[in-house]
Amino acid sequence: MNTLKETAIGKTVTIVKVHGEGAVRRRIMDMGMTKGTEVYVRKVAPLGDPIEVTVRGYELSIRKADAEMIEVG
Repeated sequence: MNTLKETAIGKTVTIVKVHGEGAVRRRIMDMGMTKGTEVYVRKVAPLGDPIEVTVRGYELSIRKADAEMIEVG
């Protein structure tokens, strides 16, 4: 299983599944990170947290812990 956290900078991937439960999963999905959505990894902070991505035409920074819950293909 590949996750968004493991995706290299400059790659575009498609979300396969959002793992997690309850409010955390709902928050990720509310940000536009839903199944079938393409995500471009723009950059990663020096210590690896957060990760900046482009999703649905806007830039978004997400924590490593949240990126780990997003399965990509």
